Amino acid sequence: MQYLQEINSPDDLKKLSIDQLETVCADLREFIIEQLSNNPGHFGSSLGTVELTVALHYLYNTPYDRIVWDVGHQAYSHKILTGRRDRFSTNRKLGGLSGFTNPVESEYDTFVAGHASTSISAALGMAVAASINKENDRHVVAVIGDGAMTGGLAYEGLNNACSQPNNLLIILNDNNMSIDNNVGGIQDYLVKLTTSYKYNRFRNTVYQGFKRRNLISEKDKNIVLRFNNSMKSLLTKEQNLFEGFNIRYFGPVDGHDLPGLIRILRNIKDMEGPKLLHVKTVKGKGYKPAEKSATIWHAPGIFNKETGERILKDKNNQPQLYQDVFGHTLVEMAKKNDKIVGVTPAMPTGCSMTYMMEDFPERAFDVGIAEAHAVTFSAGMAKEGLIPFCNIYSSFMQRAYDQVIHDVALQKLKVILCLDRAGLVGPDGPTHHGVFDLSYLRPIPNLVISAPYNEHELRNLMYTSVNGNQGPFVIRYPRGQGELTDWHNEPQLLTIGKGRKLKKGKDMALLSIGAIGNNAAKAIAEADKLGISVAHYDMVFLKPIDEELLTKVAKQFKQIITVENGVIKGGLGSAVLEFLAENSFQDVSVHRIGIADEFVTHGSIKELQQIAGIDEEGILRQIVKLYHSIRNDQTGMEPTSGPVNPIELIHNR
Repeated sequence: MQYLQEINSPDDLKKLSIDQLETVCADLREFIIEQLSNNPGHFGSSLGTVELTVALHYLYNTPYDRIVWDVGHQAYSHKILTGRRDRFSTNRKLGGLSGFTNPVESEYDTFVAGHASTSISAALGMAVAASINKENDRHVVAVIGDGAMTGGLAYEGLNNACSQPNNLLIILNDNNMSIDNNVGGIQDYLVKLTTSYKYNRFRNTVYQGFKRRNLISEKDKNIVLRFNNSMKSLLTKEQNLFEGFNIRYFGPVDGHDLPGLIRILRNIKDMEGPKLLHVKTVKGKGYKPAEKSATIWHAPGIFNKETGERILKDKNNQPQLYQDVFGHTLVEMAKKNDKIVGVTPAMPTGCSMTYMMEDFPERAFDVGIAEAHAVTFSAGMAKEGLIPFCNIYSSFMQRAYDQVIHDVALQKLKVILCLDRAGLVGPDGPTHHGVFDLSYLRPIPNLVISAPYNEHELRNLMYTSVNGNQGPFVIRYPRGQGELTDWHNEPQLLTIGKGRKLKKGKDMALLSIGAIGNNAAKAIAEADKLGISVAHYDMVFLKPIDEELLTKVAKQFKQIITVENGVIKGGLGSAVLEFLAENSFQDVSVHRIGIADEFVTHGSIKELQQIAGIDEEGILRQIVKLYHSIRNDQTGMEPTSGPVNPIELIHNR
């Protein structure tokens, strides 16, 4: 890599010629391919933005000038060029770099970018702040991917940008279709003309002259701007959705033509008013397998960089992924009930809605990155008698909270909300952990909230949501493999609001909800070997919670442990505490195990569960600590202080 090893900050880019910068682009691609072949990450998007990233850091004075990335997996080149090259091998690993931009990690990262469609609004806020703070020389650039342009927040930002005085530059990174179809002929000529420094200086001189003579007002200026955009559309025989906004539009331009990008960005850099540059890029640019299959190579996992062969885990005799159990079960149910439809916001592969799309293409819908729309769209179909399974990652369902309340729960519509990736999800980190859903959904009236212990229970809950309930139904399940190699049971109708006893015990009771209960079961089995008898209950439903079961447990046990793969504030543990307090069980102590009141970092799921104390060892440690406390109370011994080692405590009884 001829130049990349010498670049430790964007200032080093500014010392290079254009030809040398093009070599830097080649170096970046080689580096990203090498790194991601061994350490999985977001591949295609980052290869597509190499030239754009180099051009931006070459021309702008970062970090004083702000570059706001929309969805940080476009930003690997950005990370590498801003002093993190030598640490890039730690990307998405525990204690290493985040897979997304994060201001805590670097001053060059202006905003956390894990969820889509945020860049325009955030960048507009920064641009207005620069104006208020008299930092008139500060430039602000929002880089938004075309996928993120389906999100409603992007349009809210655009709408405000056109009415708020600012000099924001929005770059639309459009990687959805070929450049060749749109760049050329009169389009090429118009881009060169409208981005020309001489043209825009002449244009501004004319405008200022008219303004001094009171021949044009700010309102008239906006009318002229819309007229100019309409004329460009007429000449190019293409329309763009920015015509109606008072935002100057430039493009589309070739996002892999580095000299052209630098020239255009330099020409429009100091132009007053909001503007949008439409850049066309190719996902996976520079790596043929990724260019041919953008979806697969969005995040391909480990692969052979020479052959392009993806190195997949052997799935023989392995439990299915929860998402695949969902996808296959949905098809199975849809074959028997023609009212069932599927909806997902841009995650058909991730949630396995692809199976439904293959078998019933007219009954399965990918609505793009638009979670709020996905929920209300589902509600509209439910109002007309269909049964929508709306599958959204738990973390992304946060973006549709109002729609769940107003459009689904309030009207008691039969929408089945399937929350994939619930709980700690691993390398994507705090922007993607689905740890809040139990807490934020529990206060909403009319919702049934459930979580399966394993794949059989997932199928049972899907079956029950259709055949045993007439209102909205939530099923949350984790990322990754299930527990069973034989997952294909005959689905059973469950009694809504009823839990089940998994194991008898006499020393204490443990209540769990969802698949994290399997960690608890293993801990309980180890506790048995140490002479501690723990009763285990799978609650199945958080709402309505099984009050009959809780009453029996509270009468039999004075010590209860709750375990959940979610925040402990507001979840299962809180529900149990509320029930006990409201029913005067004052002599029962509850010990909650779950995610503490903090954001959890990124790392493997196993590592993060260990940090949070919801792995087998962490749960066992709490069981032993509680048992030791009970024995101290019974014998009058002083309680121990400091860290508790389960094995030592039992051996020292």
